[in-house]
Amino acid sequence: MLLINSAATGDDDAGAASFEEWVAYDKTVRESGAYVSGESLADLTTATTVRVGPSGERAVTDGPFAETREVLGGFYVIDVPDLDVALDWAARCPGARGGGSVVVRPVADFG
Repeated sequence: MLLINSAATGDDDAGAASFEEWVAYDKTVRESGAYVSGESLADLTTATTVRVGPSGERAVTDGPFAETREVLGGFYVIDVPDLDVALDWAARCPGARGGGSVVVRPVADFG
């Protein structure tokens, strides 16, 4: 899975990818046969966080309020033979530029 972290709002946009670059990357991933699924997430302001305390009480708050300079913007699930190929796709992803990053993690298989 490629987890796409965008630079936090207000950070320098130098080097950030254009919409056209995202469209081209998406098309390339899909046409390569590696694409399994993927989504872009809605704006961070639409997020709601749920936490459950030790006694089972639920706390719901607006936003993630994470202490981080990056926000999860979307993901791709790809099917590739090994980590090196996944890292190549991550490096080509427009989200890896302009202050963003792409985290590569395997999807757990419980079957």
